Amino acid sequence: MPDNTTDLTGHAGELAVAVAQAHGVETLFTLSGAHVFPLYDGAVKAADPVTLLDVRHEQTAAFAAEATGKLTRVPGLAVLTAGPGVTNGLSAVAQAQFAGSPMVVVGGRAPQGRWGTGALQELDQPPIFAPVSKLARTIPTAGEVLEGMHGAFVTAGSSHRGPVFVDVPMDELFNNATGPVPAVAPLRGADPDPDAVTEIAGLLAAASRPVLILGTDVWADHAEEAALRFVETVGVPTITNGMGRGVVPGGHPLLVTKARSTALGGADLVLVVGTPLDFRLGYGVFGGKDGATPARVVHVADSPDQLSGHATLAASVSGDLTSVFDGLQAGLEHAVRRPDWSSWVGDLQAAVSAAAERDRALLGAEADPIHPARIYGELLPRLAEDAVVIGDGGDFVSFAGKFVEPKRPGGWLDPGPYGCLGAGLGAAIAARVARPSSQVVLLLGDGAAGFSLMDVDTLVRHNLPVVMVMGNNSAWGLEKGPMQMLYGYDVIADLSPSTSYDGVVRALGGGGETVTDPRQIGAALDRAFASGAPYLVNIVTDVEAVYPRASFGV
Repeated sequence: MPDNTTDLTGHAGELAVAVAQAHGVETLFTLSGAHVFPLYDGAVKAADPVTLLDVRHEQTAAFAAEATGKLTRVPGLAVLTAGPGVTNGLSAVAQAQFAGSPMVVVGGRAPQGRWGTGALQELDQPPIFAPVSKLARTIPTAGEVLEGMHGAFVTAGSSHRGPVFVDVPMDELFNNATGPVPAVAPLRGADPDPDAVTEIAGLLAAASRPVLILGTDVWADHAEEAALRFVETVGVPTITNGMGRGVVPGGHPLLVTKARSTALGGADLVLVVGTPLDFRLGYGVFGGKDGATPARVVHVADSPDQLSGHATLAASVSGDLTSVFDGLQAGLEHAVRRPDWSSWVGDLQAAVSAAAERDRALLGAEADPIHPARIYGELLPRLAEDAVVIGDGGDFVSFAGKFVEPKRPGGWLDPGPYGCLGAGLGAAIAARVARPSSQVVLLLGDGAAGFSLMDVDTLVRHNLPVVMVMGNNSAWGLEKGPMQMLYGYDVIADLSPSTSYDGVVRALGGGGETVTDPRQIGAALDRAFASGAPYLVNIVTDVEAVYPRASFGV
């Protein structure tokens, strides 16, 4: 890391890399392009070189940076060459905006000295990114790169976290400048309003059937330890989603995600922390089951702009989430009426046990064709506690959400509410780099694989072993079933039956095999984990075995 007490002289690419390193960046994800060559030069020539990890499609570089931000809680860095290189990264930036993932995308830009004359890939890019990023701007000169890049990383990493896009004209990127590398200070959210925290503690103390929901921002805000401490101290039943999964470890007696319907249907108070009240949470309407009074809803977010503007809230507060949890815990410990939720927790634990018993039949299904749940029945006992599990698919990955309960926080990656397919290979690359000693398991639908499977070549070239598990039903499952329900038929929802996707992986230098017998799944997974290579287990599943869902996101 550069010495922040002295000025740094170099071309703008060197200066940009120095700032990124000061903010903790260790890997630069990219696909080679001349507009951004100085950034590569800066990465290679740094005193402590930054790893250049090149991919086969810019979307993969951007998805890798987004996943790096999620996993490390340091903004990930993608460098994309001008024009189509930049626009190829747009979906990943939108995903980061919806998921609150800290990342910085540096784009190439046509030379300022030729602007307006029709230079190669001349496009004013920031206005394209502005609607889906926290900040989108051009850094116009080499002399402004140090402060401009510093501002990009601070903005990306501050609550509420998200993506930042900057581009630098090609001619300026090659120019020299001198200046200090800005000092990097730890980022922390605002102090929450103590009166609001006290009010929420009072609502919890008065509740008979509370439920706590923990979302992605609990992890992103470094509040996972405070959250678990709060759950265990006050004894509140908890549901997790997104990267909130694992904050309360799988199998914990207060984790009632498997009894989600019973919990949210019967609750009289739902405390939602670190996730929006969107379609995944019924837009913030809970309770009311069997004629009961709808639940009161409390929303807690890391910043004011994340608090719900559409739901009817009994209370809300924003700020540093560790401070919120500690404040609520202190409030309940000193409450006049110490709540006793043991009966409610017992009811939910019984519902969890009943759900687990129902799951057992599916997880051990001997059906031919293979039921997707059987894959998870074989995978779950093979997952290590520190495994990183990545979902990239529709129907097949929906089953993962039902069955996979991580044992540790920071071990689950999904696209979040934006729902991008094709994010998986980038996320797998990022996970293997960020967690070199952990299992990395990518769950792929056969449809999703078509977006990015070529980047297995990236895994092979950079020696990044990943176990890929495919549920191959030869269809766009999330569309086929609903279209049949609506119209009585479906069109453009089928893919080629039993395609040898594992053959594609082998052709790119990895390993793989096709499985059609449920009794062979376990052995195939063992071979994948033992291979030490990118390995795809392509499991042919029953297209009729669809995930039971109550809504289609509307």
